[in-house]
Amino acid sequence: MTKEYRAKVFKSGNSLALRLPKALGIVEGTEMIVREERGAFRFEPVEKPRARIDVSGFAGKAPGLKLAPREDFEERPSTIAARKAAEEAAKKKA
Repeated sequence: MTKEYRAKVFKSGNSLALRLPKALGIVEGTEMIVREERGAFRFEPVEKPRARIDVSGFAGKAPGLKLAPREDFEERPSTIAARKAAEEAAKKKA
């Protein structure tokens, strides 16, 4: 069932404004999109961007934890060479 609310347009500076009833549950400061289709108006809240988690602070929080090898990822030749050099250096010390 669709609910109906009455709202009044009023002048606000050089613009017109529409006061929306509190019963709609819209929070103050919500950004809205207004669409006009054949003389009818539709109001929708702007979609919020998806929250991103900053994982930069997690590095080093679990000592001894190693990343699982990725099968879909090929190591760079420079990375392979550096790893082999480190392994050889460790063998020479032992």
